[in-house]
Amino acid sequence: MSDHLPRTTELLEQMIAYPTISDQSNLDMIAALADLLDAAGARVDLFHDDTGAKANIFATLGPERDGGIVLSGHTDVVPVADQDWTTDPFLADLRDDRVYGRGSCDMKGFIAACVALAPSFASRVKDRPLHFAFTYDEETGCFGGQALIQSLRDKGLTPGLAIIGEPTSMRVIEGHKGCFEYSTHFHGLAGHGSAPDRGVNAVEYAARYVTRLLDLKDELRARAPASSRFDPPWTTINTGGLTGGVAHNVIPSAARVDWEMRPVQNSDADFVKQNLRDYCANVLLPAMQAVDPDARIDTEMIAEVTGLEPADANEARDIVLELTGGARPDLVAFGTEAGLFQHYGLSAVVCGPGSIEQAHKADEYVSLDQLSQCLDMLDRLGDRLSDRL
Repeated sequence: MSDHLPRTTELLEQMIAYPTISDQSNLDMIAALADLLDAAGARVDLFHDDTGAKANIFATLGPERDGGIVLSGHTDVVPVADQDWTTDPFLADLRDDRVYGRGSCDMKGFIAACVALAPSFASRVKDRPLHFAFTYDEETGCFGGQALIQSLRDKGLTPGLAIIGEPTSMRVIEGHKGCFEYSTHFHGLAGHGSAPDRGVNAVEYAARYVTRLLDLKDELRARAPASSRFDPPWTTINTGGLTGGVAHNVIPSAARVDWEMRPVQNSDADFVKQNLRDYCANVLLPAMQAVDPDARIDTEMIAEVTGLEPADANEARDIVLELTGGARPDLVAFGTEAGLFQHYGLSAVVCGPGSIEQAHKADEYVSLDQLSQCLDMLDRLGDRLSDRL
């Protein structure tokens, strides 16, 4: 077991005690992290959201320049309501060589390991900066991660690589699909069911929109990259809901389609969105507005989580494979903030302690063995930094 494990476990217990569910503030946890990183000698910046109730932290050891390494994690956790926990989810419970508690593996264990090693990193960092990036609202759409990237852009800073410590059982992950979620709203004209030509039936136009989604779903199969290792290898579309209408004999004036796509490549997302824009502008809206000029279609973006596309050249992947002794990189089905870093120009990899099988569930836990493996990886990274990686 790593010599840093007792301190990491202590910090993890403190982190679990902050109930940073996505609909609540994370400021107390961020303040505690800021104090710890400041004490280790890092330069600490906080970036608040528009409400002032949440913040990202971006802290740096070493020189302030491009090409640095980012250790990234999110501070928010999913709700515990209606889950059958055997212990208080926000009171860490150490038993059977596991730390139980909400966020223990997703992903406060990784954050605790990073912060526990910060003083050691401070004495070893030389020419290449090391950054700590801890965000808000990953679980609800990576909004904190998007804000973080904008903060880096505003600072004119582009690190070289990012290690995102989501729970992968310390497997090295080089790719995952994106997850883009939308609600498309149809605003028509109500009327009596006996005179359909005098109204604009929002449900019928929503149904035609769903039909177009189904067509695109089939078209995307042909766009699958020949080398795709995803399962399935193509971008998928799912229609999650169609709602509207008030009675059998009333032309419905409003309807909503909830849908998502999971792109294997960013170009597929652009293809789908442009196709739907053209379909609405050239087919649906002219027919709707021929009856009612005020009829409209609005698409609400719920979340756009950029995928992490496997790349032939990936410094982050290669370094973490060496640090962990991993035989080969893998892909996962769940989303992370890694694609945001990749899209900004960094090489990115996902590797962290704990299993996704425990995340989001009652009695979530991370094993001490997984934490120790993570600490060993980070300790080796510190050695590389001292050797002017």
